[in-house]
Amino acid sequence: MADSVISTDFTFEGQQSLYKGKVRDVYDIDGKWLVMVATDRISAFDVVLPRGIPYKGQVLNQIASKFLDATADICPNWKIASPDPMVTVGHRCETFPVEMIVRGYLTGSSWRDYKAGAREICGIPLPEGMREHQRFDRPIVTPTTKAELGQHDQNISKDEIIRQGLVSAQEYAKLEEYSLALFERGTEIAARRGLILVDTKYEFGKLDGEITLIDEIHTPDSSRYFYAEGYEERFDSGRQQNQLSKEFVREWLMDNGFQGREGEQVPEMTDEIVASISDRYIELYEQITGEKFIKGDTADVTARMEGNIRNMLARLR
Repeated sequence: MADSVISTDFTFEGQQSLYKGKVRDVYDIDGKWLVMVATDRISAFDVVLPRGIPYKGQVLNQIASKFLDATADICPNWKIASPDPMVTVGHRCETFPVEMIVRGYLTGSSWRDYKAGAREICGIPLPEGMREHQRFDRPIVTPTTKAELGQHDQNISKDEIIRQGLVSAQEYAKLEEYSLALFERGTEIAARRGLILVDTKYEFGKLDGEITLIDEIHTPDSSRYFYAEGYEERFDSGRQQNQLSKEFVREWLMDNGFQGREGEQVPEMTDEIVASISDRYIELYEQITGEKFIKGDTADVTARMEGNIRNMLARLR
């Protein structure tokens, strides 16, 4: 099995900080640029699992990079370049403290809440009688607060965001407009691949006073996809959808008694499980992009990354 990159610890000229998130290691360079390394860490239920998944970081970084390029006409984004299969370098932005979740279907956590009796998500009323995986009449935006590592994101309504002063009313309107436009573009691209973009999240910041898309976009970690073929038949018969997302990892964890709650133990991640998850991420890449996945050289990944990043930063200066 190929090695996985669990963590990095580089030191670059002008480096001001290193932030380690659930999946990414983010280096702040001169307070102007961010070097975002997509590691092979994997998280579920806001818990970082104990083993890395080979090639997962490359899959996430390359999908995000492609979609940032494919949506640059909709809104500005933070990307400057992707100098390594696992790395994107971009502008450092002042981050908004909310994530914009766009949902086209009642599935995942929204379905679990609905099944438990909720008839409202983030201030948006939901009708009675909906079924799992049912399409909404139009996509809805259900924002969350951005959680610290190890904490759960919390649903929050538009009105509460504005009332708390997290985002101004004018800025929130623009965030919502951008999010829905990005979701529409993602839906169109997915349809050409025989997929349905079910739900996704977007994060935004400000660069020189302008709202800017940041972080990843339309990856299997931030999004859920169904295969379009068979959707209607499966929905009509009440069967589970054939989906491309990280949901299969969550389902494996739930089947083995883990949902991130206090006292629960992560089940053993055997070599077989790790390899199967890696294969699924590669499948996700090829299906979402329509391109063959080319595995990066794993002989000395960290040395490769460091050299590519240093060359990129030298060009920026």
